[in-house]
Amino acid sequence: EAMALPQRIFFPLEEICMDWQQRQRPGAGLCNLGSTCYINVILQCLTYTPPLANYLLSRDHSQLCHQQGFCMMCIMEAHVRKVLRSSANVIWPRAVIRDLKFIGEEFEPDMAGDAYEFLRCALEAMQKACLSGSSDVDISSQTTTIIHQIFGGFLKSRVTCLRCQAVSDSYKAFLHVLLDIKGASSLTTALQDFVTPKQMDGRRCFKCSKYEKKVTASKRVTVHRVPKVFTVCLERAADHTGKKISKIVEYPEYLDLRPYMSDTAGEPLLYSLYALVVHSGDTCLDGHFFCYTKASNGLWYKMDDESVDNCGIHAVLRQQAYLLFYAR
Repeated sequence: EAMALPQRIFFPLEEICMDWQQRQRPGAGLCNLGSTCYINVILQCLTYTPPLANYLLSRDHSQLCHQQGFCMMCIMEAHVRKVLRSSANVIWPRAVIRDLKFIGEEFEPDMAGDAYEFLRCALEAMQKACLSGSSDVDISSQTTTIIHQIFGGFLKSRVTCLRCQAVSDSYKAFLHVLLDIKGASSLTTALQDFVTPKQMDGRRCFKCSKYEKKVTASKRVTVHRVPKVFTVCLERAADHTGKKISKIVEYPEYLDLRPYMSDTAGEPLLYSLYALVVHSGDTCLDGHFFCYTKASNGLWYKMDDESVDNCGIHAVLRQQAYLLFYAR
């Protein structure tokens, strides 16, 4: 299926500002309210996402919001303003914890959770807030909200019949990418594996329109349209038991996405690392989350709940990363 043109633009792409509009020291640390480190790291990484912070600090959303009750965009706007504008060294992310069940039914303030799951649900809740009051919005228009314009890209899935070489393409919007790291020593090898064609057979085989029956096929997924912010989860869960893949997977400060595109010809598509989340612990079901973020003053900080400590890029690049955030 081809990518349809949106019937309506919620937020124009050209209005996104990728550079900080104000430079300052980092904001406050966040209180851990029991088992909320997985929430704190995502709140911090989103707070230091320049195009999102610029938009939230402008208060454009809340000035036009008519949402009754829970609105994730209004909550994030108030949170980011509080972290970056107040003189406090530590703040309580009370509004987020209070409305946790609206962000994701599985989250409870006194129970440990997963940072990637919380990121997924937070972005989804922000997306819903951007569409609130707009019914019957076509799928293409849904990808023009501020959230999709920052974090969203498109993947292209090409299935090739191995008998007649017939090709079928489909496209899917994404806000983050989950990468298998079992056989990867670096982010670039994991991305290379992600775009390598995989054979489909057995139960997953493909029904070819020419043969009118299921045949062996190969499937290749590539990045078709890049996002402004590329968010990656390195899948550390070895299996459903919670066993963790604890190896170091190298990741660069600067990443070129061009080799992983549907069209690999052309200028490099360069991204710069600005935040990452680390999970420490022996299994995926327990342990602790902390993060590293680059503040608007261009310096890196380790953010571990209440503490915010200056650090260098060498320390940042040596971590057992779980989530990586790159900005175009």
